[in-house]
Amino acid sequence: MRNLLGVGFFLVIGIGLTLSGCVDTPNFDNTPSIRFNSVDTLTIFDSFSQTYADSIVITVDFEDGDGDLGISPEDRSDTTKLNTIYKEWGNYEITVLEKQKDGTFKVRPVSVFDKLFFDILKRDGKPGPIKGKLDFRQTLPASRFAKLTTVKFRVRIRDRAFNVSNTIETDTISVHLEQ
Repeated sequence: MRNLLGVGFFLVIGIGLTLSGCVDTPNFDNTPSIRFNSVDTLTIFDSFSQTYADSIVITVDFEDGDGDLGISPEDRSDTTKLNTIYKEWGNYEITVLEKQKDGTFKVRPVSVFDKLFFDILKRDGKPGPIKGKLDFRQTLPASRFAKLTTVKFRVRIRDRAFNVSNTIETDTISVHLEQ
């Protein structure tokens, strides 16, 4: 009886290992791809300045075939290199689109979105496909002259080989922006 249990145990382990070896590695393109997931906001009252500020979180789902998303803290600390390599924008580009009275959206420059970076996502450094969620968090500047404004965000990312993802737009939200 004991031998049958032992054989059964090893049979189950063997089948499990065989099946786990059958999992296909995803075949994503080396150019990153993103999809809109969510956008959230939390209004914060700053008791020192007696003003409101909005903290936003933009979440995108991503896929990348070679896993070269993000840059290291060391590379980010070299501002000369960053300004030479990442000229207009970092590896994360977010554009604010402000809703106009006629219902259309117009680009609204907001300096906290000028040059954005995120950390390396594949820590082992080995090339290979990755997918997941990327959260961007930012608090908008507080101002006594801010007005509740309807906006949405246009987002794209790029990898270390400078392959640029598709562009997505978020749902609309209301945030306090200086007029």
